[in-house]
Amino acid sequence: MTSSTSEHATIPAAGDTPAAGIVAQVPVRRLLSRIRPAFAVAPFIIYTFLGLGIPILAVVDFAFRNPKGHLTTDNINLVSHGTYLLGFENSILLAAITSVIPGVLGLILAYAIVTSKSALLRRLVATASGVLANFGGINLTFMFIATLGSGGVLTGWLSAIHMNPANFGFNLYSFYGVAVVYLYFQVPLMVLVITPALGGLRASWREAASNMGASPWRYWRYVGIPVLMPSVLGAMLLLFGSAFAAYATAETLTAGTVTLAPIQIGNLLAGNALAGQENVGYAIGLGMFLVLAVTMGLYGLVQRRASKWLR
Repeated sequence: MTSSTSEHATIPAAGDTPAAGIVAQVPVRRLLSRIRPAFAVAPFIIYTFLGLGIPILAVVDFAFRNPKGHLTTDNINLVSHGTYLLGFENSILLAAITSVIPGVLGLILAYAIVTSKSALLRRLVATASGVLANFGGINLTFMFIATLGSGGVLTGWLSAIHMNPANFGFNLYSFYGVAVVYLYFQVPLMVLVITPALGGLRASWREAASNMGASPWRYWRYVGIPVLMPSVLGAMLLLFGSAFAAYATAETLTAGTVTLAPIQIGNLLAGNALAGQENVGYAIGLGMFLVLAVTMGLYGLVQRRASKWLR
């Protein structure tokens, strides 16, 4: 008696085949691949919302409320006139000056360092720039007062040779004195920001231009400067934002005698406000946020342009 195995054989269902299992897992993998990036950035989003989003919402809310909590536009109207408007004008002018001049000086210094053959020098400058770019406030103010103040060491030396800065109209405790102090940390910041862009200039571009008979000036005019310009503008926008929002250095140096928007906010929040104007500081803060938002928007645009070349 013979038995046939074909009588007991079963045909597997379509869903039981290995290929079908793999196909069923594909949507799950695709879903996980989309969810994982969201989980990766979730801590940053939460941190940003708690540290930046909630304060911004609070500033916007209080900017449109009077001390009794009622909605009003009086705070905005006050900020758009008189001494508060002057504070914005001075802050924007100071930020412009201390972004363009340090931007040019930092670009020249960074190019000199990048083209240097000394690796030790590049490391030292990078380290020093990282430290000096974050050096400000009371320590920086004391250093400049001890150096360029009315009784400073350098002032005494210059006076001995009849070159006292005060004789030429320089006053450390004035608007332009603050600008000079800002150069101390703005130039190193420019060096840090622009050095990667300078490193992105390919040597093959210069070689190709030279092989085609282009002079160094024509290379920089038609290749180097157009490629670097978006990065340079982006770096200067960062310097602008840094100087526009700086507070401690200007406050400790001038004791509030120079009208700047951050100093005005500090005075108002400290209680130096007229009756009914307690929330004007929030309106100034809203104005500063709008200026910085425009600055960061422009920075994003120029960085997108720069990334097309320096990849």
